Amino acid sequence: MAENTTIQVSRQARDHLAQVAKERGVTLGQLVEQLAAQQPTAEQIAERVAATRKVLRERMGCTLTDEDFDNGPDVLANIYAMAAEKMHASRKRAA
Repeated sequence: MAENTTIQVSRQARDHLAQVAKERGVTLGQLVEQLAAQQPTAEQIAERVAATRKVLRERMGCTLTDEDFDNGPDVLANIYAMAAEKMHASRKRAA
């Protein structure tokens, strides 16, 4: 069994998390465990990036170097921007 510990947060944060836990039908400790499990460390992110680049190179014939990837465009940000533009355009047409 895992050893428990105590963390200190503001009352406001504790009360908020307690309400979220109640609504999800879990204990406060279980909620904190779930939230912690969802947050990758810098090392885990680096491992995922390396694995993704390896797959791109091996299976898709990508010839970009790590430097090329690092200096390339932020594709996810571009996707978000395009989605936002599309949403705004559809709202203007609906108005």
